[in-house]
Amino acid sequence: MTEVVEECLAILTRTPATLDSLLRGLPEVWTRATEGPDTWSPRIVMGHLIHCEKVDWMRRLKIILESGTLRKLDPVDREADTGQDRTVEDLLDEFRAAREENLLALRALHLRPEQLALQGMHPALGVVTARQLLATWTAHDLAHILQISRVMAKRLKPEVGPWAEYLSVMK
Repeated sequence: MTEVVEECLAILTRTPATLDSLLRGLPEVWTRATEGPDTWSPRIVMGHLIHCEKVDWMRRLKIILESGTLRKLDPVDREADTGQDRTVEDLLDEFRAAREENLLALRALHLRPEQLALQGMHPALGVVTARQLLATWTAHDLAHILQISRVMAKRLKPEVGPWAEYLSVMK
């Protein structure tokens, strides 16, 4: 496997445990918190992550590897699964299982540098590479870990009082 795949795997393999440690067993006041109307709670983020595991990353990677730009990548409804009707524990378990399956499939590909350079056609962004897709998958995980942490921290803003001035997350 290439260095970039190994670097991505270093994060992608840790995300389920990171989210599990952060969210499992928390009272719903934490997992249903948002930053206001039309923003996502940690629970909604988990539903989104599960949906992406099922319809985005590996599916799109296979299209790039098999068809290149001849077949446009399937669009992904980024708000398809809100996770609102399931417990956080169920969401965490489903995410872990889906991620494990995808990482097994990713490792089985034994991607070579020339495969990572293959191009696909994103429905909105145009030409993208397999390498960019893997990097985006990884950055996507990190962005949502950050989002969950930010939402949870902001829940305490009224209680923090004047110390909010020292906490960049409160701005």
